[in-house]
Amino acid sequence: MAEKNVTLVSEFLLIAFTDCPEWGLPLFLLFLSIYVISLLGNAGMVLLIRVDGRLHTPMYFLLGHLSFVDICYSSTIVPQMLAVLLQRGAALSYTCCAAQFFLFTFFGSIDCYLLALMAYDRYVAVCRPLLYVTIMTEKARWGFVAGAYGAGFSSAFVRTITAFSLSFCGDNEIDFIFCDLPPLLKLTCGDSYTQEVVIVVFAIFVIPACMVAILVSYLFIVVAIMRIPSAGGRAKTFSTCASHLTTVSLFFGTLIFMYLRDNSGHSSQEDRVVSVFYTTVIPMLNPLIYSMRNKEVKEALRKVLKRAELY
Repeated sequence: MAEKNVTLVSEFLLIAFTDCPEWGLPLFLLFLSIYVISLLGNAGMVLLIRVDGRLHTPMYFLLGHLSFVDICYSSTIVPQMLAVLLQRGAALSYTCCAAQFFLFTFFGSIDCYLLALMAYDRYVAVCRPLLYVTIMTEKARWGFVAGAYGAGFSSAFVRTITAFSLSFCGDNEIDFIFCDLPPLLKLTCGDSYTQEVVIVVFAIFVIPACMVAILVSYLFIVVAIMRIPSAGGRAKTFSTCASHLTTVSLFFGTLIFMYLRDNSGHSSQEDRVVSVFYTTVIPMLNPLIYSMRNKEVKEALRKVLKRAELY
């Protein structure tokens, strides 16, 4: 006991990518460019959905909220990551670390719930087309979105309170781009089994629950598509789901790799690369995916650009 450092941690030092100082400036410029593109793309998507009447549908209503949450989601992480790269490390107080963890968990959970709701929207559109208007009413849409925000807040609140009731002692360095759960758990001292069980239980209500909802929705969608007699009809129906499927695959694929796996035998460098992908790259790709694959979005964008040329 005398040899073990049991000094409680009052601040955390983020040191991701500082082991290669020569890469600091190039990575800073790269991530800054990605962040700016992400902000412009998602803000543009929100604005486009608001100004074009053809996009005032349930699917684009949910997509608008997804774009808004992606702005908040990446803004919780990227500015801090840029500071780490520019200053070759950044200190975060205990309170700031807890706040960042809460906001990341909050917006990340909402992202999961919104993607599950978008899968349900596609299920109703493909499998219950005659009831689509009566099911996906404006009141229902707002109720779904409010439920996503409420569930995200509840999950983030409980996980944050539980995680930061742990005792952190000894080394305060986090070889990661933000205050996330896996690197934080490496700094704990004492028995943390109960807190970890609570964190895992509440995490189950986010990633696995949303994945099950998406898989079940698409199972019914695939069955419905296979019943369409013409190949052209099947391709047209499936194309309405292609953008959402691409986004789901990218987002949940990286989350599964990061959080639903055995952490033994995996390097911190590998985790950093994956975390950069789902906190920085995916929010940038989402508006590009939906704008490139959706005829309605491309036509709305073309209309706005033509209107801008007149001025």
